[in-house]
Amino acid sequence: MIPLSGGRLTPGVVRDGETVRRPTPPGTAELLDLLAARGFKGAPRYVAPGVLTYVEGSVPARFQIWSDSQIADFGVLLRAFHEATRGSALAAPHEVVCHHDLGPNNTVFRDDRPVALIDFDLAAPGSPLEDFGYAAWTWCIASKYDDVDRQAAQVALLADSYQLTPAQRSVVVDAVLERLSRNSRFWAETTAPVTSAQRAEYIAWSRREHAFVGMHRAVFEQALRGGRLF
Repeated sequence: MIPLSGGRLTPGVVRDGETVRRPTPPGTAELLDLLAARGFKGAPRYVAPGVLTYVEGSVPARFQIWSDSQIADFGVLLRAFHEATRGSALAAPHEVVCHHDLGPNNTVFRDDRPVALIDFDLAAPGSPLEDFGYAAWTWCIASKYDDVDRQAAQVALLADSYQLTPAQRSVVVDAVLERLSRNSRFWAETTAPVTSAQRAEYIAWSRREHAFVGMHRAVFEQALRGGRLF
């Protein structure tokens, strides 16, 4: 048994040969079976309760600056995941099934490229923009860096690779802000095994990011429209 890391909320995840042993919440089997049936290859397969196939590759230990090509690859992967659930009984009454935790820490990389999604514990029906807003933050935006133009350009690149419509692009910033507010509430309310210091850190982090995106809203919106601020 080899302990696996990457996510922050599910302890005791281990690799056993070509399988992974981990808690599988209700609905996991149905979702992974749906993805397999619809030809989506970027996820583990369900084997039995508490047992999934192991997806070969590595999971980043931390958030970081990603290359444009990595951002573009992830946008394609995210779109393929959503399309594999669109119109299914699992998605009803919404458009798709959302992953709801699509950070790099829940993404498998091979040859330095994002190729698969893991940890579907929070998956539930929703709007594609719920996942897109969260991914735009975790993959493209970080308040600790001052290169807002680069970050905005990468959000626009993610929108391009996902193939967002003009109407969807017009509300991306609101989607990011909503997910950051939701993230603050999640860490305030979660019963996950985190310390008081960790809880406070995650809440403060989410609020800093929210303030940063709000402050630079015009830059992000202009990039999403395909223009430049002067």
